[in-house]
Amino acid sequence: MDTADLLAITADDLTIARLGERTVDTPLRDLLGGREESVHYVTETDRVLLDDTLGVAKRRGAAADLPAFNPGGPREKLYFEPTAVTAAIVTCGGLCPGLNNVVRALVLQLANAYGVKTVLGFRNGYRGLTDGSTPLALTPEFVRDIHNRGGTILGTSRGGQDPAAMVETLARYQVDMLFVIGGDGTLRGAQKIAAEAAARALPLAVVGIPKTIDNDIPWIDQSFGFQTAFARAAESIRAAHTEAESTAGGVGLVKLMGRHSGFIACYATLANHDVDFTLIPEVPFRLDSFLTCVRKRVEQQGHAVVVVAEGAGQELFPQSAETDASGNARLGDIGTLLRESITGHFADHGTVLSLRYVDPGYAIRSVPANAFDAVYCTRLAQAAAHAGMAGFTSMVVARWHGRFIHLPIALATATRNQVDPHGDLWMSVLEANGQPKHL
Repeated sequence: MDTADLLAITADDLTIARLGERTVDTPLRDLLGGREESVHYVTETDRVLLDDTLGVAKRRGAAADLPAFNPGGPREKLYFEPTAVTAAIVTCGGLCPGLNNVVRALVLQLANAYGVKTVLGFRNGYRGLTDGSTPLALTPEFVRDIHNRGGTILGTSRGGQDPAAMVETLARYQVDMLFVIGGDGTLRGAQKIAAEAAARALPLAVVGIPKTIDNDIPWIDQSFGFQTAFARAAESIRAAHTEAESTAGGVGLVKLMGRHSGFIACYATLANHDVDFTLIPEVPFRLDSFLTCVRKRVEQQGHAVVVVAEGAGQELFPQSAETDASGNARLGDIGTLLRESITGHFADHGTVLSLRYVDPGYAIRSVPANAFDAVYCTRLAQAAAHAGMAGFTSMVVARWHGRFIHLPIALATATRNQVDPHGDLWMSVLEANGQPKHL
């Protein structure tokens, strides 16, 4: 499946796995009663189209052939008897604003809306499903104030664990549905858990809530925590700009998160219009050309601000086979390279330089969610609880063009969401900072 090509995706690629027939009446029937389909509400029998342009839709042919997502939201009939359910939650991978919000909202939705009596929190990511540790009992009282904190009360970790061992733990605790909060590596692990459970004929619903501060999971409008992240990044840029314009030959260099996708760098750039150059992984650049442009910009306006995503310019480093605990290739330190290169280039040309280097990475991802992300986390968690109760599995909840949908894990992990060098976001960045199209 080539997910870079919309026309390569078919209706079958969007099918969501189900544990079985839904026969249990939902306790939310009064809430659902009398609701009518409108521009703001999609019924459970309708579908959310993948295509959002007439041109692509016409190329597919008949309307019946258009691929469409299963809509999110409550169902009239459930697979599980809610009061008999044991649910579990796990948070994995790097920190991200909003993790505690999702945990809290899941617990409140399961307990208050569905009457679930037991919600377990396995600690330290997937490791908690294999190390024999006792999970936390998550109650509405326990999670009452956790949304005010950054990080995750459940702890997190990186690295893969044996799916068979994790399913053994879930079976021992009689877990009916597992909510997994994490990025692409975590979601691949969730898919393996769902497959192992299915092989054992174990009725386990595995539902993912996609978490990536880099916003790099495809087929979702935006990942939770992303808005908080780029808002905090914009504050660092503002500080770097203040420093740069207050000194002769001032250059503010800000390195932001973004291993493979430059969304934080792009959005933070657009947030304050103080940036002169934005470097992202999706757009290669020549170091000598970049350095010349920076020096000329300083000569013209007295200062310059450079924003670089951590994964930018990796073509400037020797190839390496080293990986981190999650199996990701270790990146060359582009921030240090640019700092040293700018310093050397200005010295070679006898140009005054006062460089300020800012790397706010951990400060960005460890903060509490802002109001927008807090709302988004709540709605994602509610959608996840609805999906789990309906017996859907091996899927993630997401929002696509403003609609909440169910997304197969296989599709969510088949590719990576990246800034399109030919798209309107990158065009907006170039319009805002005035940097050359090609560096």
